[in-house]
Amino acid sequence: MAENRASGNEEAYAEGVPCWVDAELPDVEAGKRFYGELFGWTFEEAYGSSVWARLNGDLVASLAPKTDGRMPTVWTVSFATSDAEALGRRITAAGGQVVMAPFPLGDLGVAALAADPEGAVFGLWQPGTHAGFERRREPNTFVWAELYTRDTAAANAFYGDLFHDALFGSDAEPDFGRADVSEVFPAEMPPHFLAHFRVTDLDDAVGAVQRLGGRVQAPAFETSYGRVAVVTDNQGASFAVLQR
Repeated sequence: MAENRASGNEEAYAEGVPCWVDAELPDVEAGKRFYGELFGWTFEEAYGSSVWARLNGDLVASLAPKTDGRMPTVWTVSFATSDAEALGRRITAAGGQVVMAPFPLGDLGVAALAADPEGAVFGLWQPGTHAGFERRREPNTFVWAELYTRDTAAANAFYGDLFHDALFGSDAEPDFGRADVSEVFPAEMPPHFLAHFRVTDLDDAVGAVQRLGGRVQAPAFETSYGRVAVVTDNQGASFAVLQR
């Protein structure tokens, strides 16, 4: 798969392309230790109490402290948009909901949280000075977002209407898929997005997750886009590691 790199705001992500991932954690310092060891990320202060994660100097993710203990410990995938307010209205009209109305993060951009009709939560990102990933699709960076849903036909219709060009355009390599939740998870698992990070050796990565205090949710399995294992970090945030 071709690498993708951008510097600063040189590349604007098209509407509906996964452009950022962030983790909401009880303990950001513990998260820095876990992901720094697992992926070789380095960290620096970002906005508020959040930190940027960098790989070889390029922005690849962010970690943020949970502001409410009742909030889930989770990785959130955000999709690019040129107008978060307008996209929020389209999401609502299509049967989804805006979970957190668009709000500015200084001059970085505008963020929002939304949910599809089945309740799967995802982020929206309207860029300012921060366009999104400066490095992706390479080892130790974001490579794929999989939506686990109970109705793939309905999901295709919902997201296809919102993000048609990103999902079905002929000139862009997709990095967002849909699958039935029961293919990997227990039937009672709610629909959700799962961020995938690329690794060079899946077995080594899974071993490192376990050594660092994480656990395996779903052992390695084959998909159309690579060999995948679903894991959690040492605080319970789920993600997948993918070997292509």
